[in-house]
Amino acid sequence: MTCLKTIAALLLFTCLTTITAAQNNQPWKGKKCAVVLTYDDGLDIDIVNVLPALDSLGLKGTFYIANYQGRLQSQLPAWRKAAANGHELGNHTLFHPCEGGRAGREFVTADYDLNNYSMRRITNEIKAMNAVLSAIDGKTNRTFAFPCGDNKVHDTAYIDSLRNDFTGARGVVGTIPAIDKIDLYNLPGYGAVNNSGESMIEWVKEAQAKQGLLVIIFHGVGGGHDLNVSLSAHSQLLHYLKQHEKDIWIAPMVDVASFVRDNQKKRP
Repeated sequence: MTCLKTIAALLLFTCLTTITAAQNNQPWKGKKCAVVLTYDDGLDIDIVNVLPALDSLGLKGTFYIANYQGRLQSQLPAWRKAAANGHELGNHTLFHPCEGGRAGREFVTADYDLNNYSMRRITNEIKAMNAVLSAIDGKTNRTFAFPCGDNKVHDTAYIDSLRNDFTGARGVVGTIPAIDKIDLYNLPGYGAVNNSGESMIEWVKEAQAKQGLLVIIFHGVGGGHDLNVSLSAHSQLLHYLKQHEKDIWIAPMVDVASFVRDNQKKRP
């Protein structure tokens, strides 16, 4: 009997050791990869189409809010509810300044052309938006997204003076980095524009294979912006993510960035 107990104990130990080793090989909270769903500009379509779709599946996203359309005041109750429900309200500046004067940037007006900004103006605008967002959700820990992916005023990277204000900052480079290769102040982002559900799911499968971080950037979902994906494509992606939650960590950017920071601090 003693021999049988010893054998059983050894088998249990081996099983637990195998499970622990397998989990240690899953770098994202015991899962293969991390996926962050981000939605830019604080559009009405986020409230009408996106939040109900996410909430119906229990998924959480990050909404990078700006007020260049002048819609924020009317949206306040919806954003406050979204934050209380676990979604992140991210900073996308007050007025979404981008570099003008080149092809595809005809929408940039002189008033909000980043070429006409000073460092003081852009940092003040970003800090003011942080104050607005904090008044909505009561939080101080959040992330930032560079409007149009432009991260400099003239030749100076403006995020350098704001690192203490944000856990991370998202750019627009479409890569899937491993956890130890992530730059928290130039986080990746795949822009979704007229993509099918299948093509976005392929990004997710690549992230699973690479055990990396996938960040998807949405604007319009079922309308609301020139950079748009259909409701059906968006829904197909969300349902795939939900069906594979055991392998995929789907979380707001602030949670993922905090996890990456803690992980990188532990490394030699």
